Amino acid sequence: MTRLIVTDDPSAAGGLVEAGRADIAIPFEQRLVWGPLPSAARAAESFAARTNQEQGDHWLDFVPPKRLEKFGLANMGLVEVFSQCESVELWFDPKPNAQLMLLWLLTELYNQGKVIPSVVLRYADRYIGEMDKTEIARWDVPAVPVTENHFQVASLAWQAYRASTPKAWFNLLKEDLSLLPQLGPCVIELLEELPSATTGLGATEMRILELISAGYVRPFGIFPHGRSRLQRRVYGYWEIGCLLDGLVSAPTPAVEGLAETPFTPELHNLRERHERYSKSTLSLTSLGKALVARKDDFSRHNPIDRWWGGTHLTNDNLWRWNPALIKL
Repeated sequence: MTRLIVTDDPSAAGGLVEAGRADIAIPFEQRLVWGPLPSAARAAESFAARTNQEQGDHWLDFVPPKRLEKFGLANMGLVEVFSQCESVELWFDPKPNAQLMLLWLLTELYNQGKVIPSVVLRYADRYIGEMDKTEIARWDVPAVPVTENHFQVASLAWQAYRASTPKAWFNLLKEDLSLLPQLGPCVIELLEELPSATTGLGATEMRILELISAGYVRPFGIFPHGRSRLQRRVYGYWEIGCLLDGLVSAPTPAVEGLAETPFTPELHNLRERHERYSKSTLSLTSLGKALVARKDDFSRHNPIDRWWGGTHLTNDNLWRWNPALIKL
């Protein structure tokens, strides 16, 4: 029988197999911290047996078909795959997007309501894809069987994130989330990405402005590969590029000096454009300086139009975050 691991990152999947922790590791990749969430129907289809899903929509899309065929798992739904395997372990990074994928997976498993073999959750507290196979092989990761209580916590949190306002997500701060130990920090980090009650910007946007103010004037100096400098882990590479675009391209910009926009694959495919982008010298506008000083509000000068979970944030629907609320 097959030992299966489900994870959130292809690098992690490769490392887990090379380390001998599994026969096959399935990475499921979806960006849930950016843009509209999949509809409830599409969310369910992603973990069902493959029908006509577009590439990237099905949970098995990130595993080579021949590898799936080797283990007799091609085109199957979540429950069917789990039922075919001797052991099933869930290894998800502590970063918020990975935790959201774990919530989604557990909720869909719970909704299908079928009897499956025991599923084990590994309490990973490190970025698995950044470890080498020797580290992974020696890693003593706490493991617990997934119970009804895990499913209920995951379903509660996933529905809260999908809601049309952040209220239910905020109310998770009052819940016991200890069965999913990385979820509590994830709740707070995502709340911090709501528009600030003071500046109208999320925490990552404010951190970008602070770094530019501190002298990090090259665009890639503020990107996630310098995560210890960025100090935010909700958004990834492409999303940081889009956030910087938004600060530069707004009617009343907070940043100037970016030589190329928008931040798209096309920009990366043309060497001259990419070089101009990377050599840009960024600076704060008068609005940007006022925002860093917490003396102005970005939304007073510019339109807001973005998604936070199931919440469509606009100037007329601007749900704001106040850090003082965490102390309540």
